[in-house]
Amino acid sequence: MKKILLIVLLVFNLYKIEAQIVKTGLEVLKENNFEILRSKRVGLITNPTGVNKQLVSTVDILFNAPDIELKALYGPEHGVRGDYSAGDFVEFFKDLKTGLPVYSLYGKNKKPSKKMLKDIDVLVYDIQDIGSRSYTYTSTLGLAMEAAAENNIKFIVLDRPNPLGGEKMEGMITEPEFISFVSQFPIPYIHGLTVGELALFLNNEKLLKNGIKCDLEVVPLENWKRSMTFKETGLPWVASSPHIPHPDSAKFYPVSGILGELYVYNIGVGYTLPFELFAAEWIDADKLAVNLNALKLPGIIFRPIHFKPYYSTSKGKMIHGVQVHFSDFQKASISLIQFYILQESYKLWPDYNVFEMCEKSRLSMFDKVCGSDKIRKIFTQRWLVEDIEDIWFKDIKSFQEKAKKYFLYD
Repeated sequence: MKKILLIVLLVFNLYKIEAQIVKTGLEVLKENNFEILRSKRVGLITNPTGVNKQLVSTVDILFNAPDIELKALYGPEHGVRGDYSAGDFVEFFKDLKTGLPVYSLYGKNKKPSKKMLKDIDVLVYDIQDIGSRSYTYTSTLGLAMEAAAENNIKFIVLDRPNPLGGEKMEGMITEPEFISFVSQFPIPYIHGLTVGELALFLNNEKLLKNGIKCDLEVVPLENWKRSMTFKETGLPWVASSPHIPHPDSAKFYPVSGILGELYVYNIGVGYTLPFELFAAEWIDADKLAVNLNALKLPGIIFRPIHFKPYYSTSKGKMIHGVQVHFSDFQKASISLIQFYILQESYKLWPDYNVFEMCEKSRLSMFDKVCGSDKIRKIFTQRWLVEDIEDIWFKDIKSFQEKAKKYFLYD
């Protein structure tokens, strides 16, 4: 009898786990027989992350769907099929598999033009975001929404999970003079929204150009909870860009991405652990790890590391530093880690001021990604994280209150 009961419980639990596996907006759209796209001329903004659970591309799914006319493809940075490197500008071409015209939204036009949208009834957006403001897909989303509004085209977002979950929010809101393609909108550095929720926020808070609003519809996820990180969703991960190969890479991107803009430290880009490392020739790895671990930062452990990058900063040189490990991701203030690295490094090696060692143009990028130059200017007065904590988190409470209005998930 006990064995039978155990088997029943096991089957029940397996069924429960299966029932809770997340469905993307793409899969919900297909289950509803593509109803909202039927008899429409469709333009699709996507990249390799736009796939179903069997890893079939959204391009191929919509191209072969009945009673839908897929007219054109639009690619963000790295391209529709993911065959371009970071920063590469892409020209117009035709997709080899479908023959469809492909327009780049990371070339001369970062925003779809009227000509690019000719004969389009509805724009569909299906791209996996990583939850950080400076990732350029966020800018592509907003600019495409603006173009849809200006050309009276419906805009549909096929929602996908925020791989950091929906509870973590960090960083100041971008100040107006620091708006750029790496900080296109006044949102925190870590915003805690799914791509669909972010679209609703931008649209209804009138953050698009001149406060314009598009005819927006979000096809929501099923079974996603705000407490979920990507690994808990049961979904396959496709590299969202060359240096975000795994779902954990999305967690590390905000750990080092701001400091990485200076190109003084190697942050693991050019090695096998992108965004997980901080290293330079002058660093004593053991001393830095001891200092950092003595801070007892919640949820974080630092390990000494030595390596030669294959490309990027310090290519081919033996460098030394630390690897970041999460003991409790939810408790960690992940975007401040890079500033603790600077604090302890400067304490140990004050002759190495990274803001003086970098090219001047990189200071501008550092400030744009921060959303302000205040962080750099205040921090470098004493090189203490405590001096910037209040300003870094000053906007979070008010943003949370606004953002809650657009939450689609508990």
